[in-house]
Amino acid sequence: MPRLTEQEQQEIIRYLEADKPLPDKYRFLLFEEKREVELVWNGKTSEVSNIVLPFQVIEQVDEPRAERPEDTTPQFGLFDERGRQISGWTNKLIWGDNRIILSSLKNGPLREEIEKQGGLKLIYIDPPFDVGADFSVDIEIGDNTFTKKPNILEEIAYRDTWGKGADSYIAMIYERLVLMRDLLAEDGSIYVHCDWRVSGYVRLILDEILMRSNFVNEVVWRYEGPQSPSPLKFASKHDTIFRYAKNISSNRGYELMYFEEEPLDASKYKRDEDGRFYYTIPKGDYTDASIRRLDSEGKIAWTSSGTPRIKKFLEVSPNGKTLLKPKKIPDVWEITSLGLAAGSRENLSYPTQKPEALLERIIRASSNEGDLVADFFCGSGTTAAMAEQLGRKWIIADLGKFAIHTTRKRMIGVQRTLKAEGKDYRAFEILNLGKYERQHYIGVNPNLREEEKRQQIVAKEAAFLDLILRAYRAEKTEGFGTFHGKKAGRLVVVGPVNLPVTRLFVEEIILECRKKHITKVDILGFEFEMGLFPNVLDEARGKGIDIAPKYIPAEVFDKRAVEKNQVVFHDVSYIEVKPLVKNGKRGTALTVAVELTDFSVFYSQDSIANAEATLQNKRSKIVVERGQIVKVSKDKDGIVTRETLTKHWTDWIDYWSVDFDFESKREIIRVQDSDTGEWKEQWTGDYIFENEWQSFRTKKNRSLELTSVGHECTPGRRRVAVKVVDIFGNDTMTIVDVNVKGK
Repeated sequence: MPRLTEQEQQEIIRYLEADKPLPDKYRFLLFEEKREVELVWNGKTSEVSNIVLPFQVIEQVDEPRAERPEDTTPQFGLFDERGRQISGWTNKLIWGDNRIILSSLKNGPLREEIEKQGGLKLIYIDPPFDVGADFSVDIEIGDNTFTKKPNILEEIAYRDTWGKGADSYIAMIYERLVLMRDLLAEDGSIYVHCDWRVSGYVRLILDEILMRSNFVNEVVWRYEGPQSPSPLKFASKHDTIFRYAKNISSNRGYELMYFEEEPLDASKYKRDEDGRFYYTIPKGDYTDASIRRLDSEGKIAWTSSGTPRIKKFLEVSPNGKTLLKPKKIPDVWEITSLGLAAGSRENLSYPTQKPEALLERIIRASSNEGDLVADFFCGSGTTAAMAEQLGRKWIIADLGKFAIHTTRKRMIGVQRTLKAEGKDYRAFEILNLGKYERQHYIGVNPNLREEEKRQQIVAKEAAFLDLILRAYRAEKTEGFGTFHGKKAGRLVVVGPVNLPVTRLFVEEIILECRKKHITKVDILGFEFEMGLFPNVLDEARGKGIDIAPKYIPAEVFDKRAVEKNQVVFHDVSYIEVKPLVKNGKRGTALTVAVELTDFSVFYSQDSIANAEATLQNKRSKIVVERGQIVKVSKDKDGIVTRETLTKHWTDWIDYWSVDFDFESKREIIRVQDSDTGEWKEQWTGDYIFENEWQSFRTKKNRSLELTSVGHECTPGRRRVAVKVVDIFGNDTMTIVDVNVKGK
């Protein structure tokens, strides 16, 4: 305990005897690990999330697409003959709320897997720092650009929750940084990217969470690019990146030097006995012991007066005509953002995208090849792209579905490039918290014993049904076995909160429809059993029953969205495909290919009528109404014209992929035994989609192949899965049964 004066001791005794709180100054006087400065805001709490939800693997991408059936060569012992990774770390792209993701990583079974890799050596985050930002995404439709608004969940997370003011933003970033700190390896580093809006807050938060003594650098990133003209202020041309160590005594930089090239001039430099060029600098703060050590290594030059000078060696470039002069990287980085200009290779039209050169420097400076790096606000996936190219392993996450899709395409592109260059690459998997996250939203504790969990789900079911029906604007009904409500002459069924709508579930609905002569039904579900549609709809239609399946959006769990009538229940998209089987003749292989023949969507954003009523003269607006993207224009005389931009069903498709042997890999999660506390493996009943072939649009190539390569296979029955991702980043999947006959 620090030494107190006699007066201070007597004052403390008086306060204690009077049962009064001690003045704030004694917090600093009484405790060794005191905070000289403390950040306080409205609602501050030391509590952080300790939720543990199982991660679900929804897709795995082992290697780039095969161009020929035989084009699946094994790679450095990690892949089998089919090209599937069989060992080693699999990189992770996680979709969901990063607060729950971080908590589940820290406290769940994946933590052990992370520690086996040496822990997280580097975390880089670029969180939204313009708390009033519009997180819309521009989608190219032919020569036009449609602005997709964020869904209500994204808007609430990024704007309503974090954007109420400084205190809500600080609370958001504070909790996440505490969780990130706890995930960092002891010798790890964290880089936080921000700008003038929040840099003052972020620095204080980092000082408090990671301690001021672990501060390493404040990097100023100066960039070129467009600027907002204002006569009242200097042009904003930089962002700030704070670098902190988990433990400064264990932390070190890896590549903090760069080389400046200059013409080789032998008269300008001296050469040692080995022929190396060098120049000298004063010894500065080097101790006598250090000078003796450097002298023994041939790194000291002595002047005629006996003064030591430090030798700085230069390398000769491979062409032998220039010298490479080592320079320490300063904390002001002039890395251009012009590489993100329209039409450039890097540009993905993602609003918060950062240049690859920026992440390359950070990754090189604070990690080695084989180290694990992370980014929990991944955006367009620049961190993962550079980590993969530099031989690092990675975990990245984002709340936005479009961010996950953008990153998926980008990483497949990186894999293809590395494969073409004969370099190593790793498989990656796409994960989410799926139905377990939904249980959390309605308050079901996933760590309870099964019976307790069942009772809690039953207890919550009535409130859940009321919530969904209210969001759907349906009236509750009584006296039915399967139906929960009615709306506009149609009965409404709400699927289970923690399971997909299955064929058995739909067959029970059809049975009651036939008994009670019901002809129109809406089925609302979070997920629908893969391969359920469109076959079951055709069966129902053949019995005179019109079934409309609709997705329940996650926005239903936000009361504000429900009250404002902002929740949109989209019809289920569906895919039509045709398998192309070559059963083979003697000497030829058996192959299966897939042709994509149709895709239907039913999204809406705004309406044609509203656009026509509100549009000013000489303006245009693009809207989505019932699966059609329409450009509404008004000329100078107020005459309105409409142009449908989605002229063909393929216009809706951004990406599609094939798993030629679906159901060959079960989805296994690890759950904690409520009695023993041990983690055990459990099959979810689902399968992992293994992405074996894909075609997608890029900025430079807008074309799309509609027939896959023929995939070599063995005789017998198999299930082939096809996944389509639309231009908004939404996934739809279908499954077809294929019979491959032997020769």
